[in-house]
Amino acid sequence: MNSNNKCIFCSIINNELKAVKIYEDSSYLAFMDKYPINTGHALVLPRKHHPDIFTMDDLEIGKLFSTVSFLAKGIAKALDAKGLNIGQNNGRAANQIVPHVHVHIIPRYNYDSPNGRWPSRTLISDEELDKIAHKIKASLSLSGIKVN
Repeated sequence: MNSNNKCIFCSIINNELKAVKIYEDSSYLAFMDKYPINTGHALVLPRKHHPDIFTMDDLEIGKLFSTVSFLAKGIAKALDAKGLNIGQNNGRAANQIVPHVHVHIIPRYNYDSPNGRWPSRTLISDEELDKIAHKIKASLSLSGIKVN
């Protein structure tokens, strides 16, 4: 990205902006969504900037979703989620807000949608995000996944 159009996710990757991280390796980063749809909502993204999935090759896409898969299992276990949604938007027409490929992992609970609708997004404090992230990291560690 050029400096005139700085990507917020690239700023997080480069530690220029703070995020509550739950996983990182040389290729991927996962952190808690500050405006979650539900408790434990996390984002997983490649460190390499891609504006959408159409600019990634098949191998990169496969590795991204393999990372999503093991993180989703750890999140569900840590938070006793009864299900989860995995979402990935491409382009403004699909409601992609940040033009950097990212995948949402959204834990779901029996109580969260009595009317069948998505829970409302709310801002969560860094302290609360840290508590949730700690549970997730512990679950990932128990699964043999090295976390930072």
